[in-house]
Amino acid sequence: MKIHHLNCGSVREIDPTCEGLPSTPAVNHCLLVETDNELVLVETGLGLDDVRRPHETLDPAWVEMAAPALNEDETAIRQVERLGFSPSDVRHVLVTHLDVDHCGGLPDFPDATVHLLEAELRAAMGEAPSRRYRPAHWAHGPQWRTYESTGDPWFGFTAIQPTGLPPEIKLVPMGGHTAGHAGIAVHDGSKWLLHCGDAYYYHRELDENPEPHPLLDIVQTSSEVDHDKRIDTQARLRILARDHADEVTLFSAHDPWEFGKLAS
Repeated sequence: MKIHHLNCGSVREIDPTCEGLPSTPAVNHCLLVETDNELVLVETGLGLDDVRRPHETLDPAWVEMAAPALNEDETAIRQVERLGFSPSDVRHVLVTHLDVDHCGGLPDFPDATVHLLEAELRAAMGEAPSRRYRPAHWAHGPQWRTYESTGDPWFGFTAIQPTGLPPEIKLVPMGGHTAGHAGIAVHDGSKWLLHCGDAYYYHRELDENPEPHPLLDIVQTSSEVDHDKRIDTQARLRILARDHADEVTLFSAHDPWEFGKLAS
């Protein structure tokens, strides 16, 4: 499988906490996966409606906080087209959760099956509209396919095999950030790439002596639904990163320095 790293929505510029890295906008890190006969999109970032009509689809307080670039060229659909594909080639979308910056592009791929944990869909339907969950992102009636948070052992977590997808793609429950938050693992032929969503925000959180980012940590702690689960998830990710670096590459949804390294 061929894997493309896409930034589907630059947001507020952030500074690193160490020398040697530039200040740069945070990203919405998505993956476009080419399988044998179809495309799979991991996360969607912000979509066309968000860029064109943010006052209708996004919460004003979130827009003020995140300061999104609202650049149509960064939407997943435009990047899929630039790679020479049709949006209809995207047959499956996997989302870590349904926060606005992770699923805003769902309406741009209305025929795709959307895979996620059942607890996340239930929370979104029960809480929307809110800053976190915006009904405009699923008003088109997505083809949801949901899963319980149980699966087979996988590097200290559990992994779920999504229906209709190859075994190289897994849903990995990672509790704490939202009610049904999950990572998404994709095998590139030599090792796993693990999209951790918002299970952590900054690469130095996975260090032996964790260092949260001062700005991103405000977002992280203010949006968690279960503090103990989030801390436990990060502890297990830290062990995974330490003990299985030759088998799994971890990255989060918004760290621009991780994105830059992988996209290059």
